Amino acid sequence: MPVEHLSPDLNQDATAWLEATAQTELLRFTTAGSVDDGKSTLIGRLLYDSKGVYEDQLASVRKATRNLSTNGLDLSLLTDGLRAEREQGITIDVAYRYFSTPRRKFIIADTPGHEQYTRNMATGASTANLAIILIDARYGVLPQSRRHAFLATLLGIPHLVVAINKMDLMEFREDVFRVIRDQFNAFLAQIEAPIDARAITYIPISALDGDNVVNRSPRTPWYLGPALLEHLETVPIDRDLNLTDLRFPVQYVIRPNLDFRGFAGTLASGVVRKGDRITVLPSGRTSSVKSIVTWDGELDEAFAPMSVALCLEDEIDVSRGDMLALSGNLPLAGRRFDATVVWMNQKPLEPNRSYLIKHTTQVTQARVREIRYRLDVNTLEHQPARRLELNGIGVVSVEAQRPLLFDAYRKNRFTGSFILIDPITNETMGAGMILRAIDAGAASGRVTDAERRLARGHAPVAICLPPDCVDLAWLLERRLFDQGYTVHVIQEAENLRQAVRTALAAGLIAIVAPAGAVDWELLRQAVPAGQLVRAENVQQAMEAAARLGRPEAPLTGGEGI
Repeated sequence: MPVEHLSPDLNQDATAWLEATAQTELLRFTTAGSVDDGKSTLIGRLLYDSKGVYEDQLASVRKATRNLSTNGLDLSLLTDGLRAEREQGITIDVAYRYFSTPRRKFIIADTPGHEQYTRNMATGASTANLAIILIDARYGVLPQSRRHAFLATLLGIPHLVVAINKMDLMEFREDVFRVIRDQFNAFLAQIEAPIDARAITYIPISALDGDNVVNRSPRTPWYLGPALLEHLETVPIDRDLNLTDLRFPVQYVIRPNLDFRGFAGTLASGVVRKGDRITVLPSGRTSSVKSIVTWDGELDEAFAPMSVALCLEDEIDVSRGDMLALSGNLPLAGRRFDATVVWMNQKPLEPNRSYLIKHTTQVTQARVREIRYRLDVNTLEHQPARRLELNGIGVVSVEAQRPLLFDAYRKNRFTGSFILIDPITNETMGAGMILRAIDAGAASGRVTDAERRLARGHAPVAICLPPDCVDLAWLLERRLFDQGYTVHVIQEAENLRQAVRTALAAGLIAIVAPAGAVDWELLRQAVPAGQLVRAENVQQAMEAAARLGRPEAPLTGGEGI
């Protein structure tokens, strides 16, 4: 029933409740751990003991309960919603759950613990303020526990809770808790985790029985810290956002009439005030903030992550994809950078394949020029690699078609992150976190053939089709282009020999449909034998392109890629 249809007293109470709820702080957190550490049971316990479960949900869970050790109520089923998850007793997909207390609102991402679902954990943890790493008190810190802790620090999650679960099976012994705490601290020191020791909290719990989950347990008198829910309600997250560096990616230009021109978007970081001197990137033009407009009226200042429209004192050309920043504090701008990538698709990542990169409000073409190394998240070893498979993590060198405006991910999670998209299927292929910009001016000199081959991803070749097969040439161009080749059809050239030689010098695949035997003979004399292929149909031409291979030799000299 809409609020306005309630009785006056109820209407007033409901309105006050809605206003209070709107002002309540939101905490996003994720859970991770080894298989069967009790992640889903812990979340179910949080929801159940905090009165965040409806009666029909409880009835459904009781009906579906098969685990006799849960006294007729398997709380893990509140989050393990897929049939395969319930049958196997494991988590497969990311399950989001929402609940609230008078002090805070919460969004939980229950992520799978299996290594083959690393991409799911990365998805669930990408926006989290806090990560709960569960450790089974019987087994201590396992390789999967280390992997999830590493991923949490890699994704820049600012707060960690190490929940040592199943303490009831270890008779709530303090020495067990201390040993696991020391093991985990040693691992964090080993990986040089960029997280403050004060942001890590260790809590002994029993998710099955509820000890130290919502209320402090009398069975752990030696533990003087807060219960898990108490910590979630009080952990300070106001400093998690970057309020120093103003980054305002423009999403939309609002122009309802001649008297108003506002640039709408979400503040990625920082604070903006009326009168601030800002720079519009990439143009470099400067102006001052005239007004900050919202649905509820104008503001004197706005801060991340508010959605606002900024009006400037001067008429400057600004469009979607541009970024506004304080004139004395600008982001990095460049086409080339190193990034850590989590690969999320069955098709492997291969260097020089063409992708779309979505970064803030920009979408442009990009290529991964080099896989510097693959990271083994279990051993933390850097391994050489020519490709990244599904769930693989590696450090790569990326080159975009046009300059992007970014910060290092450690400095700004919003402007330091991006996704790679398949330009044909529109599938998300991978997610990346920017490490550093690559100095494009580090080398000088002429561009070498090796550099062109690396940039194109293949060697140049001229494919000669039967005479007057123009339609076949366009079909072949489409097939090769869709597979990531740089290809061009040469048609009706005034000087055919010169046109083909120029295309080959530029590193292209040139498709030629000569008018007759004279043209073929001309090409045979002008083009080196290894760069000229005669094909009778598309299949033969595709096979010839597949034999081109990718250059393996390191670059020497030249401007670099």
